[in-house]
Amino acid sequence: MTQQTTAPENASAPESTPAPEAGDSTRRAAVVVNPAKAVGPDLRAALVRLCETQGWAEPLWLETTVEDPGEGQAREALEAGVDVVIAAGGDGTVRCVAEALAGTGVPLGLVPLGTGNLLARNLGVDITDPVAAAFDVLNGTEITVDVVKAKLDHSDDEQVFLVMAGVGYDAAIMADTVDVLKDRMGWLAYVEAGIRKLPGKPVKAKISVDGQRPIGRRIRSVMFGNCGRIMGGVEIFPDAEIDDGVLDVLIMSPRGRLGWLGVVAGIFGRRKDEMESVEYFQGKTAEITLEHEQEFQLDGDHVGTGKHLVISVEPGALKIRMTAPPAA
Repeated sequence: MTQQTTAPENASAPESTPAPEAGDSTRRAAVVVNPAKAVGPDLRAALVRLCETQGWAEPLWLETTVEDPGEGQAREALEAGVDVVIAAGGDGTVRCVAEALAGTGVPLGLVPLGTGNLLARNLGVDITDPVAAAFDVLNGTEITVDVVKAKLDHSDDEQVFLVMAGVGYDAAIMADTVDVLKDRMGWLAYVEAGIRKLPGKPVKAKISVDGQRPIGRRIRSVMFGNCGRIMGGVEIFPDAEIDDGVLDVLIMSPRGRLGWLGVVAGIFGRRKDEMESVEYFQGKTAEITLEHEQEFQLDGDHVGTGKHLVISVEPGALKIRMTAPPAA
């Protein structure tokens, strides 16, 4: 397997296209909202008023359920012919809405209401004020980003993610994070779960990128990145770009009692390619086969266990409507 450290030559900042003309009241948004994450009964009224003041029609309001966390509602919005589908919730809501919108040309809007809000953080979307975030959607332009598809244990069903997926340790953290602590502590709840999961055992794995000859490793975790930052603003994939058509792969293989120190040094050190505990690769597809079943997560959602995983990038498959943040 050839290790890659640079993005393709044609990688660039996300392309944007002009928004429709302001004042066109025929434009309509749909809001797919997770009622468990909503910040109070006034949110709907505030977004209705916002659409009115910005020259948009009253939004189509669709609440998610435990049985359907967003994909069905997004498809209903598509059938209604809306101009943008706003995901108002956490990363799980965003992922489910994106799964329905990918490849349709109808843009996604972000109103972050969750704990992680990873996609919003990576894109510089306002995560502190839902109404301000919605304003930025209504008055923004469209950028085009990659979507990554995942197939677990040879299933016929593909699931998508926008930020990152993981097998092993990081997925076990997502599976075992206490919801009450998430409500009280935010992303620090994941730190608590991570400490509890540190003593786990490695598992034998074979990993192939872009169909190359598989390499064998004893892994604690393999992570696949479409964006760079995870919880707490940690940049775990420094070379990742959401529109470069490339998947970033991180293999964590801590060795011995101090193995996790090597992982930390490999992730945060400057010479990542020389760290035995950490390896980085890039490609358009990846496949992993495990000796024993491991936990699996997509954008922070624990989605089960498995022994085989195939990941592939769909370049430019999703449009996102947003206002670009000020240059740093």
